[in-house]
Amino acid sequence: MNNNTSYDIAIIGGGLAGLCAAIHLGSHYKVLLIEKQVYPSHKVCGEYISNEVLPYLLELGIDPIKEGAKAITKFEMSTRDGILIKAILPLGGFGISRYALDKLLFEKAKITCDTVQDTVISVDLKEGLAATKTFQIQTKASKRYTAAYVLGAYGKRSNLDIHLKRDFITKKSPWLGVKAHYELDMPEDVVALHNFRGGYCGVSKVENGKVNVCYLTTFKSFKEVGDIDIFQKEVLSKNQHLKRVFEEGRCLWEKPLTISQISFNIKEPVKNHILMIGDSAGMIHPLAGNGMAMAIHSASLVSEILITHQISNPLHRENIEKSYRNSWNNQFKDRLRVGRIIQKLLLSPKASKISLGVAKLFPGIVPAIIKKTHGTVKK
Repeated sequence: MNNNTSYDIAIIGGGLAGLCAAIHLGSHYKVLLIEKQVYPSHKVCGEYISNEVLPYLLELGIDPIKEGAKAITKFEMSTRDGILIKAILPLGGFGISRYALDKLLFEKAKITCDTVQDTVISVDLKEGLAATKTFQIQTKASKRYTAAYVLGAYGKRSNLDIHLKRDFITKKSPWLGVKAHYELDMPEDVVALHNFRGGYCGVSKVENGKVNVCYLTTFKSFKEVGDIDIFQKEVLSKNQHLKRVFEEGRCLWEKPLTISQISFNIKEPVKNHILMIGDSAGMIHPLAGNGMAMAIHSASLVSEILITHQISNPLHRENIEKSYRNSWNNQFKDRLRVGRIIQKLLLSPKASKISLGVAKLFPGIVPAIIKKTHGTVKK
């Protein structure tokens, strides 16, 4: 990194959205990427990505399939009592671990922009010279940076959300996420979603042939047991398909990763003039299986808008914010709404049984619903 602390664009957070935006924008502007974690690392994530963003990743110089990602064309879903339905994914997708994908993206981002490992504690837009405004960024390591624009790509929740007084951060969330990789015999072209009392679990293969098992449950359901191993044996394994996963699979990690307070409340894509992308802008329920693609897609949206407009012109800030807010809502608002509806159905034993029963009678329903939570191919 150079010693100049002034940038055209600063990106706070280096997950999928932040890294893709850094690569995209770094070829056009002077960009700083600030990420608190060391690359690469595992994250609680479903690790399935819709092909809607594959052309965009190729455009950025990332070819997941060449890097070993598993091509996924089929979808399976079961009720908590094991009733199974199968469908073909309309667009298809691929399975790749966050560890592998983040590493690929970070190596590419280092070429196009400056990177810093640090934690941002405050970011504020200040009045500057000639009626311009500049963001002042303060980090935990007592570093200060300035930028004309800031992208918020710091994930599901952060102390920055408290600093920015975002509405959702004051509301407690009941959701807990758990993830681990397993050695398990299963088809590599299938992504499965299995329901259990109080949650649902995604199962699919990633680049090294290992199986990613990631589930979301309510804290209320989990605390009745209080132990992950027991919870998986006594609650998840009531579903025969998950019972096979945990009885035949061998966990490859010392212990699973966990994350709590996962919020699916509505968020603002623009807050205090910061352009939010990825999970910072909004999260779709994991059962919709498209959060990673949405994060990548949001990076493409904001990057194209910032490149199209003249960011050096202070009069363009309002147009940029309006354009991004509209683009984000057009792309994702309905998909998030459908995800919330599906979640309510699947978490209700009676409703999920009826819904999947109807789906078995009319197989075309499932691909149609999948299309409602997935976009078109990003060209």
